[in-house]
Amino acid sequence: MSSGPNPFDGMPFFGDLLKMLGSQGPVQWDGARQLALSIATDGTSEPNVDPLERVRYEQLARVADLHVSQATGLSTSTTGRSLTINPVTRSQYALATLDAYRPLVERLAGSLHPPTEAPEAVELADAEDPTEAWLGQIMGLLSPMLLGMTAGSLVGHLATRDFGAFDLPIPRPASDDLLVVAANVEAFASDWSMDGDELRLWVCLHQVAHHAVLGLPHVRARLEQLLADYASSFESDPDALGSKLGELEVDPTGGDPMARFQELLGDPEVLLGAVRSARQQELLPQLEALVAVVVGYVDHTMDQLGHGLVGSYGQITEAVRRRRVEASAQDRFVERLLGLELTQDRFDRGSAFVAGVVERAGAEGLARLWSGPEVLPTPNEVDAPGLWLARIDLPVDGDAQA
Repeated sequence: MSSGPNPFDGMPFFGDLLKMLGSQGPVQWDGARQLALSIATDGTSEPNVDPLERVRYEQLARVADLHVSQATGLSTSTTGRSLTINPVTRSQYALATLDAYRPLVERLAGSLHPPTEAPEAVELADAEDPTEAWLGQIMGLLSPMLLGMTAGSLVGHLATRDFGAFDLPIPRPASDDLLVVAANVEAFASDWSMDGDELRLWVCLHQVAHHAVLGLPHVRARLEQLLADYASSFESDPDALGSKLGELEVDPTGGDPMARFQELLGDPEVLLGAVRSARQQELLPQLEALVAVVVGYVDHTMDQLGHGLVGSYGQITEAVRRRRVEASAQDRFVERLLGLELTQDRFDRGSAFVAGVVERAGAEGLARLWSGPEVLPTPNEVDAPGLWLARIDLPVDGDAQA
């Protein structure tokens, strides 16, 4: 074996492995797709969506389209075509979601592991510990695989839970073909003993209302910019896994170290070494404010429409809100990864803003909310609707009466 700094000299297998890993892009998407499909389907074959289910959603889509358009005054089309709602399988949803989130995941990959020189060009002679340097390099080369596993795992779990494409308020590629996961809607109706058609209509209204808001060019552009900037601003901590493993040896709780070890390996934040940066701390208030207003406005629209259209609207809405609170660790992680921690507090904040606007300026005031990029509320204005109304020069009820 060579006496050089490379600890893998004379071991061709590792040299070939390094070459293979070095030839990958920032994310191993083939592995991501395979893992997403495996989780989404639980490793079993999926039946196609029943044609009768497609007919049901086709009819309900027309109802939702008409009422959301009338209630919001917003167009429900982003392409000029008629809006459709397409019930899909979990595997179809997983693949579509991976494609939709791909730009964000690749920005994350770029922030954690920016392009560097080829492995053979890295000088190791000055390294204090050449073996540690090589191991660090290998972890860098493994990053595309880890990122692929992370993306595949997160999207696979979303596919087992989401009702539709806008359960997370993330803009998708411009299209008027909205996806809903038929099996998830059916399972939720069964678990909560709900009328299936009433839940389908609730889901259609919810998806179309989001689509109408996120389809506005200036809202889409602002949200996409904030999400992209957030994903691009992670900082890398290559010692994250090593530090956490070290903590296992000194765990004062006396818990099972093997269970803790498995928990660590299941935490993508540790495996990726992703650390929230100062730049992300600056972006979060803006991102959280915009998302709070979007979801608050959608909830307001749902309350306006739902009570008259969905007989069990109150029961469904309460069940969905409980579902938000009981989100799994996987759901919470994808929200943290993208800067979208949708706790009930976030929904309440947005609802309070919308209620404050309506109380002071009525429906006419709320109608100004999406009129242009300069009108979007600031974080401070979300917590004080009167400030927003003052800035956009809308009279409040008292002023109008005077």
